[in-house]
Amino acid sequence: MLRTAGLTKRFGGLVAVDGVDFALEEDQLCSLIGPNGAGKTTFFDLLTGVLEPTAGSIEFRADGEWRDVTDAPPHRTANLGVHRSYQITNVFPTSTVLENIRVAAQAQGDDAANAWRNAGAFDEYVAEARAILDRVGLLDEAETTAESLSHGATRQLEVGIALAGDPDVLLLDEPNAGVSSESVGDIIDLIEDVATDHAVLLVEHNMDIVMEVSDRVVVLNQGRVIADGPPEDVQGDPAVQRAYLGGYEREGAA
Repeated sequence: MLRTAGLTKRFGGLVAVDGVDFALEEDQLCSLIGPNGAGKTTFFDLLTGVLEPTAGSIEFRADGEWRDVTDAPPHRTANLGVHRSYQITNVFPTSTVLENIRVAAQAQGDDAANAWRNAGAFDEYVAEARAILDRVGLLDEAETTAESLSHGATRQLEVGIALAGDPDVLLLDEPNAGVSSESVGDIIDLIEDVATDHAVLLVEHNMDIVMEVSDRVVVLNQGRVIADGPPEDVQGDPAVQRAYLGGYEREGAA
């Protein structure tokens, strides 16, 4: 669905992403892990057009053919079907939960220029928004303002916003960040659910979550891929243990 070749981003003398070759397959849940400063968020910014690469290429498969999106702006990558949630909360706080999703759905449709018209004028987007809210477990909160939600529910809303427009690829940047331990299970269930019909690239620091939900784990360190494979293989990789895991063992493992 999404692939890069030699993808590189330099900021002056700093190489944040260094020659990354990567491919995300259809319906695959791949976690991207690594220490702080490894280049994970920069990699997301490159994939979604927020940053332009210094070198290398990015391609996305749409309608059965590969399209070069190396220099595409964010709105084009989104329209092609690559959507993203953010590490920092990114919602309209004074709008209702329904309106947040409705606006996102409309922005991906044919009425993007009229996103702030009365919601009743766009029944199809309201229907889509309600279906998404049902999927992410927030339908009962449809008329609640976003600022009134718990942090965990806000994270669920952000995933809902990313689902608007039915993307092919979801990039989820630390969806569990700041979520209470009581709410982590809801977020895990939601990640696993959306991965049933989307390709998902997940950045997550909670290694128990990574090991539980991932089909595949890619490890970045100093902008380079140092491991790529099934979770159990990556966990036991000596280079990954040195760079990031530091003796981590999954809870409950023998």
